[in-house]
Amino acid sequence: MALSSRLVAHIASLGEQPAGYLGDGREVAQLIKAPMPEEGERDFESILTFLFDDVVPTSFNAAGPGYLGYIPGGGLPHTALADAFSAGVNRYVGVWAAAPGLAQIEIEVADWFCRMVGYPMSSCGILTSGGSLSNLSAIVVAREEKLGEDFADGMVYFSGEAHYCVRKSARIAGLRESSLSQVAVDGEYRMDLDDLEERIAADRARGKKPFLLVGSAGTTNTGAVDDLLRLSEIAKRENLWFHVDAAYGGFFQLTERGQSQLRGIENSDSVTLDPHKGLFTSYGTGALLVREAEHLRQAHSERSDYMPPYQETDDGPLRFDFCEYGPELSRGFRGLRVWLPFQLHGARAFREQLDEKLDLAQYAFEELSQWPDLEILAEPQLSTFAFRYHPADCAEDRLNALNEAWLSKIMSRQRVFLTSTLLQGRFAIRICVLSFRTHRDRIDECLTILKEELPDLDC
Repeated sequence: MALSSRLVAHIASLGEQPAGYLGDGREVAQLIKAPMPEEGERDFESILTFLFDDVVPTSFNAAGPGYLGYIPGGGLPHTALADAFSAGVNRYVGVWAAAPGLAQIEIEVADWFCRMVGYPMSSCGILTSGGSLSNLSAIVVAREEKLGEDFADGMVYFSGEAHYCVRKSARIAGLRESSLSQVAVDGEYRMDLDDLEERIAADRARGKKPFLLVGSAGTTNTGAVDDLLRLSEIAKRENLWFHVDAAYGGFFQLTERGQSQLRGIENSDSVTLDPHKGLFTSYGTGALLVREAEHLRQAHSERSDYMPPYQETDDGPLRFDFCEYGPELSRGFRGLRVWLPFQLHGARAFREQLDEKLDLAQYAFEELSQWPDLEILAEPQLSTFAFRYHPADCAEDRLNALNEAWLSKIMSRQRVFLTSTLLQGRFAIRICVLSFRTHRDRIDECLTILKEELPDLDC
């Protein structure tokens, strides 16, 4: 009960807690650094006090309403309850027969996601630890399906704005650096289709084997959404596996505006989603969806004499073993993190929240667009946009330092947490709205802080 009380108080105070820790963490690290205790030295209450009073404050408040940096993670309290249940009963779900009901809950969640993106009944999905592992598995599936064991000359195409884990995952999957082709982006930070087609043609002419095209449905830098419909057409014509990294933007598919922006995602071969972003669940909840379930199984299947009989069924995404469809044999029961809040609140609640985030980002963008000397560097395509302060009399070579100083002053207020990036060498400040706790009042406060810190800047 002591833990429950402390958690309830912590969650209730998220809005008043600092938006993000600004120190380097060395002090708390020194408090923790110690040899393995031979005997128990602390009581539970003192440990909780240490964790809540010393450790937790030394972190980004990513679940708070003022967290508008990177991609926020909502941390729905329901997911904590789901995790408590899952850890408490401690049932194994890597093989369906070991816990059929629990495994089926997770299968059902993945099936909801497949229907959401417009996949056929032959599709399936698995829940993962996050987008990085999902993208890794997707690349392995594409490599196996398109190239088999001979993939030395394979080529992967992704934009310069794609998440860095795409390149990292391709390397882990055994592809050389020379197999990775980074496509240019257009003025809206979407993949440049002309450059893509030129690269594919040039690679074929020199004997390479183009096999994978990765589109982005909401980049981290600017929230850009590639032209997924056109990309799907190019992929089909060129016989490429078309994967969509929709870790950030995929769940906007629940909204009408999101469906319009993500048009073409239904034509992909695989999709990465992150419920710990767009569905506000706790960190460690990702998903990979594959149009044809058999492709996912073939890339990951392995057998052993000590394993129980696996499920063999023609029922589509019913009754299958996660260990046959992903890299993990030992895995936690992740499905309840999504299933429980949907059972309690339904899809409408999530749809309304996501629509509100689109509205808030558009509102903040429109307000900032009216400010003198404020330059929008990337307009919101979903719920993220980027900007910088650009006084008319300030030389270009001073602007990066100027905006870095501005961001530092904004962050020192501890009410909002914003992050920066470089867009074509220009220091840009980002606003990303994706927490279910963020509403109009905190966006207005953010705008006020931005304005109040402007006059003190000296160019």
